[in-house]
Amino acid sequence: MTVNEINIPLDDLISLRKNLHRNAELSGSEFKSKQIIRDFISNFQPDEIIDNIGGTGLAIIYDSKRPGNTILFRADMDALPINEGKSISYASCNPGISHKCGHDGHSAILCGLACFLYQMQIPNGKIIFVFQPAEETGKGAKQILEDPLFKNISPDYVFALHNLPGFEKGSVIIKKEQFTSASKGMIIKLSGKVAHAAYPENGVSPAVAMAEIIQKFNDLALENDAFDNFVMITVIYASLGEKAFGTAPGYAEIMATLRSYDNKNMNRLTYECNLLSEEIAKQQGLDISVAWTDEFDETYNHSKAVNIIEQAAKSNNCKINRITYPFRWSEDFGRFTSKHKGAIFGLGAGTNHPALHSDEYDFPDDIIETGVNLFADICNIVLNESENNPHDNNRNYRHSRSRQGDDS
Repeated sequence: MTVNEINIPLDDLISLRKNLHRNAELSGSEFKSKQIIRDFISNFQPDEIIDNIGGTGLAIIYDSKRPGNTILFRADMDALPINEGKSISYASCNPGISHKCGHDGHSAILCGLACFLYQMQIPNGKIIFVFQPAEETGKGAKQILEDPLFKNISPDYVFALHNLPGFEKGSVIIKKEQFTSASKGMIIKLSGKVAHAAYPENGVSPAVAMAEIIQKFNDLALENDAFDNFVMITVIYASLGEKAFGTAPGYAEIMATLRSYDNKNMNRLTYECNLLSEEIAKQQGLDISVAWTDEFDETYNHSKAVNIIEQAAKSNNCKINRITYPFRWSEDFGRFTSKHKGAIFGLGAGTNHPALHSDEYDFPDDIIETGVNLFADICNIVLNESENNPHDNNRNYRHSRSRQGDDS
């Protein structure tokens, strides 16, 4: 059954997506985005709406009032601090902020599933939508999972998708176990003593330590025998002293992104980088402080959940691409799959589509329908698992009902 066959106006979902794009907001500030989504979904009579979960998040619940699986679907809402790179009629109204990762499209797809559930009977269990803030900073999922408002939500399965440029449009990209990498930002501050540039021996310069840390980081990532899987260290920023020719520096700062396919190697990499930095600072007589930010777990896909996604992809005649290695980029959804059985999958945005996080990127609206249908089939598969209600012979919930005046 397709979106059109169940009378879901695709044009409305596209308009919603463009409205979200127009009102792009940064992580933790998704106030208008949340309200736009809430107003749209309210038309499709959910059983419960939970506002401000995890800060600026939103949870929507469709409840059959009968025992069965609880399925959680997550969509992210936040945009990026990137200027709009091309002229479009629905360009972001907020200068320097735009949806260059497609979270506007992910939210529109999940709203489309609400349209589906409005017309379909759920035979058992619950379906929960979480519109998550702050995915780009790695904070949103943690905030939701730790929110007291989430304590009564105990999903049996969690699912999400992410559009992926570079893959055939509408194709489904899957992998069991690690799907995306763990990553975190490391901030190193080295403090010595400023001196006159003519008498540098009277100060304590962090210049040598800064150069040595950067070089050692490069060597560490190449020492494959120290790790049993992929690791990477990318120095993204370094600063030393002031732009003053008469002054020898007394302060330096280094920022690096650490990556690994899995949490185990990330923990080892974190330890090694911290130890190495402290040893070099001590040797050079410097004070050091280390801080961590933008922390992402590996996103671990559970085997059974991936099988469900694959089954849904086949029923929608989607091309399936089984990748061999995890993606190097990170996804906050890993917080969910570390606590609950589930998986995230990729939805192809087009082989020649502009890359994520590039200023020319825009979400391709023609994959919205595919995304809705995939989520709908995942609902059908999970809610009809025989082990949840072996005595119920009528497991297929795809029969119409009017929710108007329905007290069941």
